[in-house]
Amino acid sequence: MSIASDLIYDVGLHRGEDTAMYLAQGYRVVAFEASTENCAHCRERFAGEIVSGRLTIVEGAITDGDADTVTFYTHPTVSVWGTIDPQWADRNRGQGESEPVTVAAVAFSSWLAKTGVPFYMKVDIEGADRFCFEALRAFDDRPAYVSLESTKARRSCLKAEFDLLEELGYNRFAVVQQATIGGSTRTATTRSGRSISYHMEDEASGLFGRDLKRWESRNRALRRYEAIFVLYRLLGDGGVRRYRLGTRILDRLEGLLPVTLPGWYDTHAQHASAS
Repeated sequence: MSIASDLIYDVGLHRGEDTAMYLAQGYRVVAFEASTENCAHCRERFAGEIVSGRLTIVEGAITDGDADTVTFYTHPTVSVWGTIDPQWADRNRGQGESEPVTVAAVAFSSWLAKTGVPFYMKVDIEGADRFCFEALRAFDDRPAYVSLESTKARRSCLKAEFDLLEELGYNRFAVVQQATIGGSTRTATTRSGRSISYHMEDEASGLFGRDLKRWESRNRALRRYEAIFVLYRLLGDGGVRRYRLGTRILDRLEGLLPVTLPGWYDTHAQHASAS
């Protein structure tokens, strides 16, 4: 099976913030989303692209099991915090109690076999990202570029993410601060190689692939995360931001200072075959 060079996987569709950019760049998109509400919103938003075959929405949650359904925890105020991991739901309790609902389980490997391996695979599904990358082990070809939301929990978990990426053949990495992307305007490259000015929606993951300028080795990327983990521990979801008052104080400070406290980060990876 070869890579489908015109295809992107948007794993964690949410409200379509990233899919909209990928479509504007001229790619076909297969998007995965567990929230019924978000799926309904995107089916209406992208009705034309769905009819034309440029977008396929797969409703359900990606897991590593064989069950037909899975419990999905929806957050009452922060919709991007939907997760199948009860520990993540517990982590988010400081800003509201998540509601457990039953959703369909998605066999990710089956979709890879059906569509072909995508050129780029964006994964942001709150604690279940690794299931998508573990599924790639069954395929000889791998996406030229991938991204995932980096773990905030433990350095050992972060190292395990890099170990898995290296096992799959990824050898260059980019650490991207996500909190500064929404509302910005960036220069993106279309599939045909044309540059376009694109306004990033709130919660967008942003640019990928060759549009990212700072690619580096595994060791340099991990050293960058050392400083980030200090901020996570003090100011992140397990620190000050665990509480509503702490979040309000930090949000007010962010409005006064040219920094994000602490923000959150995606790890992008480039496959050796794309170098």
